Amino acid sequence: MTIGKAITKYVRISPRKARLAANLIRGLGVSQAMTQLRFSQLKAGKLLNKTLMSAVANAEFQHDIGRDDLVVMEVRVDEGPTQKRARPKNRGGRVPIMKRTSHFTVVVGQGV
Repeated sequence: MTIGKAITKYVRISPRKARLAANLIRGLGVSQAMTQLRFSQLKAGKLLNKTLMSAVANAEFQHDIGRDDLVVMEVRVDEGPTQKRARPKNRGGRVPIMKRTSHFTVVVGQGV
């Protein structure tokens, strides 16, 4: 049962790197998940923590449920649009640079 949901779009981090942080919090309680993200050394941990806090705030405001009763039900990192850039190389050539973006979705629900 979906209680609180938050979506952050066009985050300037590669989805592959962001999924490393998402795997840390999948299925945990909200307080454990926030602690896990706060102390991880990943850039995605800080970005994902903002989305998690937004989902928790939505659940508290809309359904009047305490933070201690919430569990991370779903964490999804989808691929967003890619900005294509080029770096010059020798003899007039060029090498493509892909600046990838991500969409974060965090769903929290009431624990069992």
